[in-house]
Amino acid sequence: MQNIRSIFFMLAGATVFVAMLLLTFSVTLAVGGILTVLMVGRALSMKMKPAPVRAKANNRQREMRIWNDGRGTIIDL
Repeated sequence: MQNIRSIFFMLAGATVFVAMLLLTFSVTLAVGGILTVLMVGRALSMKMKPAPVRAKANNRQREMRIWNDGRGTIIDL
């Protein structure tokens, strides 16, 4: 009787251990998946930023020109 009880407790302990192992693994996969999606989204959003526009003054014109390119006001002296 004592031997059967020991075997039962050993199997119950192994079952609890495997269940906790699977739970930990699944939570780790879920967190890893969420972080991967966030990193990909951030990389794509950084890639979609517009490149800065290089502007250079033209010295042939003496009048001051002011215009807005959608990202800020430009004053050409």
